[in-house]
Amino acid sequence: MDIRLLEYFVVVADERNVTRAAQRLYAAQSTVSAGLRSLEQELGVALLERTTRSVSLTPAGEDLLVPARSIVDEWAGMREAASESTAGIRGRVSMGTFTAMPLMDLPRVLGQFRRDFPLVDVHLTASPSGSTGLVDDVLQGRLDLAFTTVPPPVGLMAHELAQVPYVALVPEGHPLAGVGEVDLATLAGQPWVDVLPGYGNRVQIDRVLAQRGLSRRVVAEIEAMPSIPEYVAAGLGVALIPEGLESPGCATLSITDLPERWVLSLVVGASAARRRHVDALRRAIAMAPVRLV
Repeated sequence: MDIRLLEYFVVVADERNVTRAAQRLYAAQSTVSAGLRSLEQELGVALLERTTRSVSLTPAGEDLLVPARSIVDEWAGMREAASESTAGIRGRVSMGTFTAMPLMDLPRVLGQFRRDFPLVDVHLTASPSGSTGLVDDVLQGRLDLAFTTVPPPVGLMAHELAQVPYVALVPEGHPLAGVGEVDLATLAGQPWVDVLPGYGNRVQIDRVLAQRGLSRRVVAEIEAMPSIPEYVAAGLGVALIPEGLESPGCATLSITDLPERWVLSLVVGASAARRRHVDALRRAIAMAPVRLV
């Protein structure tokens, strides 16, 4: 079997569109389409359902995508190892991150990595569903590694980078501003400012409130967590955020009944972790200083 045909299948499955896949593969659309038909004939099953606008996986395609991706990754690793033997570490790394990284100066880390490994191309992307989307992208092989603030699932290599306690924010002048500490039941009755659904701290706080039989009303959903204090200071609501983020115009309260902490981790796909250029970036991030920036 031609490995290139499996690569066509994997990229089309990722893009859900033959035209975009062909552009990513630097191949003619007709070549990709013909390759997919040849692969289906060789395997004896239909892998894709095609319409004029999109492509979707058949049940057989869903079953075969993971092993196909594994074979493509292993072959890519062999090619990279062969080229690295004479030219040094090279390759492309797909990394998922947040729209804002409050605990690490990521641009500085990546800048130093580029100087140390000039032949490694790092591609950054975010997910509209935050940590949950990033973890799923790593599990499915669409990303090599990603930051997350949800518990890493089985099957991924995970490195805990930081643990930070939560604090409550209320606007200055709010009735709770001078109490020093507060419980979740009291906060639950207030309007809230939080990040979008699927983001790690949103998932964690929703789970804790549900465990206590509490509900809340989120009146503002913000994409970047470091921007939350601005909306709290403006009087839109209260919030829970990791301790240490700048919050001018807000009063900070400790929480009496929230033992859980905000945890930042780096997760790496099982097959990606065996590739030298991915592991080099993993080690660079794991060794980077973590602080509030």
